[in-house]
Amino acid sequence: MSINVKLLKEICETAGAPGHEQRVREIVLREIKKLADKVSIDNMGSVTAFRKGRKDKKVMIAAHMDEIGFIVTHIDDNGFLRFIPLGGFDPKTLTAQRVIIHGKKDVIGVMGSKPIHMMSPAERDKVVPISDYFIDLGMNKKDVEKIVSVGDPVTRERELIEMGNCVNCKSIDNRVSVFILIETLRELKACPYDVYAVFTVQEEVGIRGASASAMQIRPDFGFGLDTTIAFDVPGAAKHEMITKLGDGAAIKIMDSSTICDYRMVKYMKQTAEKHKIKYQTEILPAGGTDTAGIQRMTPGGSISGAVSIPTRHIHQVIEMADKDDIRASIDLLKHCIQDLDKYDWSFK
Repeated sequence: MSINVKLLKEICETAGAPGHEQRVREIVLREIKKLADKVSIDNMGSVTAFRKGRKDKKVMIAAHMDEIGFIVTHIDDNGFLRFIPLGGFDPKTLTAQRVIIHGKKDVIGVMGSKPIHMMSPAERDKVVPISDYFIDLGMNKKDVEKIVSVGDPVTRERELIEMGNCVNCKSIDNRVSVFILIETLRELKACPYDVYAVFTVQEEVGIRGASASAMQIRPDFGFGLDTTIAFDVPGAAKHEMITKLGDGAAIKIMDSSTICDYRMVKYMKQTAEKHKIKYQTEILPAGGTDTAGIQRMTPGGSISGAVSIPTRHIHQVIEMADKDDIRASIDLLKHCIQDLDKYDWSFK
């Protein structure tokens, strides 16, 4: 099963820290302009592609456009930048990384910290905290300030490559879901209910865009679309793996912010089996997704679930997803939307 790797590469490599998703938004708008009955942008910057359905109910699907990043907080006398993270970072992943500072123009910097040669034995045994890192642009303060200001966003620099049957890049979380939602709109046939495909902002800092969109849309049904942990690597016990690469699209049962509606979980499993789509289930003990915003931020709540994409090395610059799992996720989401009116949603 093939996917459009060229488009996925463009989406993943494009910069879009939380609150600064405009470059990703431009790609989304370009791709969906002929795939929707109406396209709108809300005050926060989330994009909604609307498709009219046959019946008077609403379904919202959310895929967030932002990626974990940083924001500049200080420029010191020697031109080095201090920063704070936007989203969740494991400090050990910052060592020896290139980043892009998005000032008056884009400029490359490198993450620096105290050299190991200068560390005490006790320091060498500890992970360097984020507060000890700085960004080196190779310029003096005067030249840096011509380009960079406090408040400028910073993103990680890494291209997408193919490895075996996988894609590997920074920001697979959650650009792969942006890609999946675009491709689902491209393949979606007539829908039973009104479809609101929302490309959200600021998920990595608290599910902010999805919550605002859900309050506006008030969906009856909801699907989150995000990556999940594939801990199928050496040293992992079977019960720790969450998901595995190559075992299909993951149907979320719960995470730390959402217990998916049991009716939706059952429906998604039946839909996958009906259409012979390879799937696995997901219980994520820590971490949440836009699913929570969709489920809660509407009067009375919405019947919500999620398609999760198994991803190794999550929140690093070497995130990895299987192309067959990506294809299965498109197929599962598409058929779940198209078959919504064929299921008995009453409580049993």
